[in-house]
Amino acid sequence: MGEPIETREDPGGAATPEAAESLMTGTPNQIEWAEEIRLRVGAEFDRVAAAFQAVAINQTEYARTDTLAVIAILGEKRHEVLANSRAGYYIREWQELSGQVRRLIAQDSRYQTIKANRRLTTP
Repeated sequence: MGEPIETREDPGGAATPEAAESLMTGTPNQIEWAEEIRLRVGAEFDRVAAAFQAVAINQTEYARTDTLAVIAILGEKRHEVLANSRAGYYIREWQELSGQVRRLIAQDSRYQTIKANRRLTTP
């Protein structure tokens, strides 16, 4: 295993949350590759969140509540994924993005509850 990359600091000298997320273990080549993948993963989470936010604008208050809950779940999943410090994790699990974020949300029990409740309340 390689050494973790350096921690970035904010102007006050404290490690930033982004810096904590950037500490990664693996060989230098793995880390470089994983950092590229992690950037794409972060952008994909942002893209999906923006799509949900665009939908929420035109929804009824009831439906918007559900959509905002899904956005919150998405934010938690984003943090969990990007906090992983193993380069191999990104290389193995996130190299192909097609549908990864959507599947991650769909597997969440809170999302499944929201979806089930919608089926019960929609005529």
